[in-house]
Amino acid sequence: MIKKNTMEIGIDSFASAMYGSELGSVDAMEQLLDRIVAADEAGLDIYGIGEHHKKEFLDSATAVILAAAAARTKKIRLTSAVSVLSTSDPVRLFQSFATLDIISKGRAEIVVGRGSAVESYPLFGFKMNDYDALFKEKLSLLLQIRDHEFVTWSGKFRPELKDQPVYPRPLQDKLPIWVGVGGTPQSFVRAGMLGLPLMVAIIGGDTYRFRPLVDLYRKSGAEAGFRPEELIVGLHSPGYVGEDDRSAIDDYYPGYSEIWTKFGRERGWPPVTRSSFDSQTAADGAIVLGGPETVAKKLIRHSEALGGVDRFTFQMDNAGLSHQQLLRSTELIGTKVIPLLREKGH
Repeated sequence: MIKKNTMEIGIDSFASAMYGSELGSVDAMEQLLDRIVAADEAGLDIYGIGEHHKKEFLDSATAVILAAAAARTKKIRLTSAVSVLSTSDPVRLFQSFATLDIISKGRAEIVVGRGSAVESYPLFGFKMNDYDALFKEKLSLLLQIRDHEFVTWSGKFRPELKDQPVYPRPLQDKLPIWVGVGGTPQSFVRAGMLGLPLMVAIIGGDTYRFRPLVDLYRKSGAEAGFRPEELIVGLHSPGYVGEDDRSAIDDYYPGYSEIWTKFGRERGWPPVTRSSFDSQTAADGAIVLGGPETVAKKLIRHSEALGGVDRFTFQMDNAGLSHQQLLRSTELIGTKVIPLLREKGH
């Protein structure tokens, strides 16, 4: 992949079963697909679906959801966000997304990661002690499959392959594979050494604090012989666009506070308070929230703070927002935020 002249803008979803509602899984999935169609029609660049194996989410079969979306959309690129590669079979993962690429006529991508939620490890019989080793080995195999039709390979965690062809092949010559990272320096170095696009998930704290890690990615990539235009940086953060700043906060805070406090209990984080929320929605904070002008300005600040951001994706549907609120926010991103960014050369 090569950098584009403008920042790509999109949305990532965990296919939330819609907290606090009486909505069943069939209706929740139908609404999600409607929102992806709306994003396509509004001119957004990318839509991502995560991977979880919990009751609260419907995204355990990511490629299936994206394939359904591909049949109903025309231009928007469709990606995982992220696929937990450590507990997946790289052959099957590649086949699923190669098939998606064919269905979508060349709009598929994969973002792979080790998984911040780890319920897939016991589910598929893997050990947490192998957390990084699994990812390293499987990423190597996935890239070999992507780059070669016939594969000869051996490793620790999967049976070997001997001159084995892997089909189908995607429509794109080189299926885009991004590496999703949190805050581990080793992950930034690995992505840079491989010259792979980087998707940085920043869900809390001040975004500018990640600049040294992004610089480490770029330095590692340069030392491995990759040109600056080949080292692509994406940013994923919680966010929401309202009609104006006040209404956006009023819409977003109640559900965010409830749901992220629940997440916190599972992960040992403190409860969400209004003061902590306000710090996250301030100029340097991770949450990208407000009216269109405020959001556009914050995205530009974040890009400048990280030395340039090539793609930004909003995480919107795990803050208790209604389907109509999410649809309207998507419309505002396409009709207001993106034009404002383009006016300012981003």
